[in-house]
Amino acid sequence: MNSIQIKGKLYDDETRCEHYHSYLDIVAIKFYCCNEYYPCITCHKETAGHEVHVWPDDKFNEKAVACGKCKTEMTIHDYLSSDSQCPYCKAKFNEGCKLHRHLYFQAENN
Repeated sequence: MNSIQIKGKLYDDETRCEHYHSYLDIVAIKFYCCNEYYPCITCHKETAGHEVHVWPDDKFNEKAVACGKCKTEMTIHDYLSSDSQCPYCKAKFNEGCKLHRHLYFQAENN
């Protein structure tokens, strides 16, 4: 993630922002609509200047989620199946983010 630019209202270099900055808020999401990373949907809404479009489920193999702790990009599928933990460095993610997945990702076909 060293070469990835995170946009929005950043709080620190682990992708926390002014809206979500607990110890566990260390995920940034590349938005489908603009191909840019933001720490949260509120940052996108306040700074991007365009509407949000969610990732379609047929694109879940795209790398579109970054861990703020180890700076690794992962696929959407890897993130959604991660059980709120980075599959690479094992850093814990905020479990509450599961409640907001529909704001970023289309429901997976099962």
